[in-house]
Amino acid sequence: MKKSVFLGTLAASALLAGYASAATLDDVKARGELFCGVNTALTGFAQPDASGNWQGFDVAICKAVAAAVLGDASKVKYVPTTTETRFTALASGEVDLLARNTTWTYSRDADLKFTFTGVNYYDGQGFMVRKDLGVSSAKELDGATVCIQTGTTTELNLADYFKANNMTYQPVPIQTNAEGEQQYLAGACDAYTTDASGLAATRAIFADPENHIILPEIISKEPLGPLVRHGDDQWADINRWVLNALVAAEEYGVTSANVEELSKGTQNPEINRLLGTEGDLGAMMGLDNEWAKRVIAANGNYGEIFAANIGEATPIGLARGLNAQWTQGGLLYAPPFR
Repeated sequence: MKKSVFLGTLAASALLAGYASAATLDDVKARGELFCGVNTALTGFAQPDASGNWQGFDVAICKAVAAAVLGDASKVKYVPTTTETRFTALASGEVDLLARNTTWTYSRDADLKFTFTGVNYYDGQGFMVRKDLGVSSAKELDGATVCIQTGTTTELNLADYFKANNMTYQPVPIQTNAEGEQQYLAGACDAYTTDASGLAATRAIFADPENHIILPEIISKEPLGPLVRHGDDQWADINRWVLNALVAAEEYGVTSANVEELSKGTQNPEINRLLGTEGDLGAMMGLDNEWAKRVIAANGNYGEIFAANIGEATPIGLARGLNAQWTQGGLLYAPPFR
């Protein structure tokens, strides 16, 4: 979920794999399946149900890309990855796309040679504690034990925050979110720190979520989004514009329920171009003109995906906040389809 600190050898392998695979679209079409790297299990974001069907906010990105390029949102092989294996899986070509609540950073973009294709969730690092700890602010955690995932820069953000506030803490290293949940519930740490969305997702599956609180302080910027390898601009463009299509569809009121009707033509040229009834935008990326129509039909628009998986009506209960449309005071903004 956070930013991996091992960069050296992976950068070289990412460079080689990236520039050697400049025809990912052709590979995916020939295979008939999209290989998508996801979280091992994070409620609301990526998790298989009892029947083994993957669901979640990030999974919807995988389905949307498959719908765009293969015409079928179900043509996805989900590859579970940890914080320590996710970048190797992408760099080596094991996956075509990583849609795993991953933070867009300078080093991942420039040094690891990955291309982030947008932000699907604006987040920040926070803290969760048991209510009976009697703490209402992260600034009251002096001397606390804190569960933190290894192989990430969660530790760096944590160290910076405590140093800036003249506090001390005892780290409790964990490998996965599942381990963090177990250690936290077992009382091995006073607080659990990770992205605030991850904390909300973790708390949602507790037997007593009301007895755990997420403290108000957000100590970092964590723009989470999908990423691909460098060296294949066409594939990066497809993934970028699939996400843009989901965002634009919400802005223009195009939903899974009305996309079929609107695709017959509207008075709004932007909607017509988006849905392929005007212009020839699909051909510019090597796709047909109905690619975005299929993307929206598969999962709904961005707002529908958010509400169904992590929104306020779900056990996770996240408000839109920064992830609202720009017209509603948020940061979501899709470039023009023209």
